[in-house]
Amino acid sequence: MNTPSHPDLLAALATVIDPELRRPITELGMVESVEAFDGGQVRAVVRLTVAGCPLRETITHDATEALKTLDGVTHVSVELTVMTAEQRAELKEKLKGSNPERGIPFNSETSLTRIYAVASGKGGVGKSSVTVNLACALAAKGLRVGIVDADIYGFSVPGLMGITQSPTRVDEMILPPVAYGVKVISIGMFVAGNQPVAWRGPMLHRALEQFLGDVYFGDLDVLLLDLPPGTGDVAISVAQLLPKAEILVVTTPQAAAADVAERAGAIAVQTGQKVAGVIENMSFLTLPDGSTMELFGSGGGEILAKRLSQSVNTSVELLGQIPLDVALREGGDAGMPIVLADPESPAAQVLLGIAHGLSVRPRGLAGMNLGVTPRS
Repeated sequence: MNTPSHPDLLAALATVIDPELRRPITELGMVESVEAFDGGQVRAVVRLTVAGCPLRETITHDATEALKTLDGVTHVSVELTVMTAEQRAELKEKLKGSNPERGIPFNSETSLTRIYAVASGKGGVGKSSVTVNLACALAAKGLRVGIVDADIYGFSVPGLMGITQSPTRVDEMILPPVAYGVKVISIGMFVAGNQPVAWRGPMLHRALEQFLGDVYFGDLDVLLLDLPPGTGDVAISVAQLLPKAEILVVTTPQAAAADVAERAGAIAVQTGQKVAGVIENMSFLTLPDGSTMELFGSGGGEILAKRLSQSVNTSVELLGQIPLDVALREGGDAGMPIVLADPESPAAQVLLGIAHGLSVRPRGLAGMNLGVTPRS
């Protein structure tokens, strides 16, 4: 029986991805040692970032299974230890890369992350459901996606994503939980039970600033922010903290809803942001005989897109009309977004189409440092 070599053992462990940092444990300096003995026995020692790591069992299982795939291995023992303060400092330096200073990494000149702030004029239009389904659809396409639940008073993203895990703290760095390939942070992960959050404006701004600066999202392709309804403190803070964020406005077909939603999108005129488009939710209900019923009227999305085009003086498109679907509500209650639970459903198809459109939008180079110096 052949005994696996040390390089083979490390190669196997390189396939183990840390569930929070989403990088190989070998790359993160988490493998303290690994060795094989006669008779197919393998022993590995893996360093956790903190003693109370909530995913220690996942790491143990994944490392064990990876080592078992090697020829000649009959038994695997994985022991867990904890990084020292020096090792955690090295890890943080590695994660921050060339951007070690504190601040919001998405504002870096070299950042290629597309940022979408999902807004609405009023509550109850399904903005949060749209946010999580778009995030999961984009992640399913292979993109690296994150969500900031910026609706501090009415947070709902953890429940819609089925997340019960708390974030992990590595000193001042916060590691967000991951669900369906999407990294998520929400104030709901820091409050006990269903307690209300009663904060004034400056505290809201500070919470959002900490989410964007202290939470380690890594190199994202897309960051989605679920904003509270209206044009209050958080919307203004997002414009200040993330000036490159583009606004996605969610409305219902009702004309009155479109009137209110127009204000949420027109704030872009004051903040200098772009409006990425309009999404009409609850557009119609398909009846058993195949006919449709427009419970909330019709045309609100198109009306809103035209009005915003005039307000911001550029073309704003209606990106999609999502039908009413019981499965969409059931997926939210179960913590399983409909784009994953029932991707062939009419509502999921529209959401997947919107996500595809956002993923293939051309990326402008305006304002970016291209590293080119003109010759005189």
